[in-house]
Amino acid sequence: MAQTRRKRTRKHRGTPAGTIERAGRTGRPQTRADAKQISRQRRTERLDRPPTWKGAMQRAAIAAVVFGAFVVILFGRGVAQAAVLVVFMFLLYIPLGYATDNMIYRFRQRRKQAR
Repeated sequence: MAQTRRKRTRKHRGTPAGTIERAGRTGRPQTRADAKQISRQRRTERLDRPPTWKGAMQRAAIAAVVFGAFVVILFGRGVAQAAVLVVFMFLLYIPLGYATDNMIYRFRQRRKQAR
């Protein structure tokens, strides 16, 4: 016998309170215009935050590890020699990254004040 009811194609997610939410629609903006507005707002909030030393350290760590991998792979140096260079570059990248972030932040703030 043929099936009379269509099977659902998406899973439903139940909560402890007993309500059922359909996957994919929770917290998503209803229209494309709403999504664009939320995206712009989040971007301006992110760019208006002052730079932090923690962010500079995280970026420096990533850059130093990538630099170390290039030293080992491209230049054929030993891992111990690359590790020394990684530590040196990490210590160099932290203040350089913070200063660059701070300069860009101040530039954006001055431009925002001028408007």
